[in-house]
Amino acid sequence: MAITIAGAQKIVDDWINDFGVRYFDELTNTAILMEEVGEVARIMARRYGEQSEKESDKNKDLGDEMADVLFVLICLANQTGIDLEEAMRKNLDKKTNRDATRHKENDKLKP
Repeated sequence: MAITIAGAQKIVDDWINDFGVRYFDELTNTAILMEEVGEVARIMARRYGEQSEKESDKNKDLGDEMADVLFVLICLANQTGIDLEEAMRKNLDKKTNRDATRHKENDKLKP
């Protein structure tokens, strides 16, 4: 089942209302977001980077940790009235206009 960004925002809001009692305040959710991003960074550094992976990290599910990041990010969007689909469209337009040829002309990216 495909989930749209708007659909994900509704699913998270419904979950908060059904199971979470209420949203944590925005600053608390920002701190939680940083924690979750740190967990993704830890896995990436150890599994794909040069650090060795600790035994306790070997069974960590990267997809689950990324979903945690997405969940909290969506909470913050819902709390602050951000339509993430619209924000994503505008962001892609900005990047497309700004970077139309930049990456194609970057010698560092050529095969």
